[in-house]
Amino acid sequence: MVSTQPQITVLGSINMDLVVRCMDLPRPGETILAESSAEICGGKGANQAVAASRVGGNVRMIGRVGDDAFADVLLKNLMNEGVDCSSVRRTDDCASGLAVVAVESSGQNSIVVVPGANGRLTVDDVAQSRSQIESADVLLVQLEVPVPTILAAVEVAKQANVRVILDPAPAPSHLPEELLTVDVICPNESETAALTGRPVETLSELQAAAEALGESGQCRVAITLGERGTMLVESPGNLTHIPAVSIEAVDTTAAGDAFAGALAVYWAEGHPLPDAVRFANRAGAIAASRPGAQPGMPYRDEIEAWM
Repeated sequence: MVSTQPQITVLGSINMDLVVRCMDLPRPGETILAESSAEICGGKGANQAVAASRVGGNVRMIGRVGDDAFADVLLKNLMNEGVDCSSVRRTDDCASGLAVVAVESSGQNSIVVVPGANGRLTVDDVAQSRSQIESADVLLVQLEVPVPTILAAVEVAKQANVRVILDPAPAPSHLPEELLTVDVICPNESETAALTGRPVETLSELQAAAEALGESGQCRVAITLGERGTMLVESPGNLTHIPAVSIEAVDTTAAGDAFAGALAVYWAEGHPLPDAVRFANRAGAIAASRPGAQPGMPYRDEIEAWM
């Protein structure tokens, strides 16, 4: 096990989430009344940075905010969570990323994202933050910033023998081959279906899809299944179904982000990958049992108490 805090670098999005809570999600063409609304700091990259920091990582963020009123709030929030924001740049004449999140009473959600400054994160930004990636134990990336920028960061990490975890969200219709050669890819069910073109309704279908995804890029695959746990494929034929923790879902918005951040830290500490997935399952479950993205991220002692 590592004796110091693992170094986690997150390259990704930083958003302000406008969250509305309602009994049911609206159908196409339907207008409904919401029960409440709130502005909550979010973005998959920032969420995962906060998740990793709360479970014990020394976290550095690479990203962009705009020049609007949200920018200062977003940066202050990350720094208050212990995240190093020296590689988060401001973008002139551009709004910060924005997400409109509708959450129904079951905890399920529907999200619309406006990339804003996240869409301006460039390959040059990666070059300027090269040392932040090379000195990391794990680089954590998602798909809410431009793909060429992600590819540049992954290449820097590979050259420095830094592990890379990819959360392939939002679900892509096509993933560049280079991103299928990362160390771990952790899609949910819908993202797995989009990546493989296979059905994922049953555990046997999930097993086939997970193995196909792993074989396509020789990466380890951890498919998050919500209340059904996680399907882990470490190599062809080496499959483990890791059960979920039973919870009452309140808001599943950032459960996957809690999973990814916790996985990165626990794995970087030297724990076997199946144990890291078990730890991450609990982090995701706790996050889903609370409202809000970053406010619901669990701390290390909470996860260990569940274990």
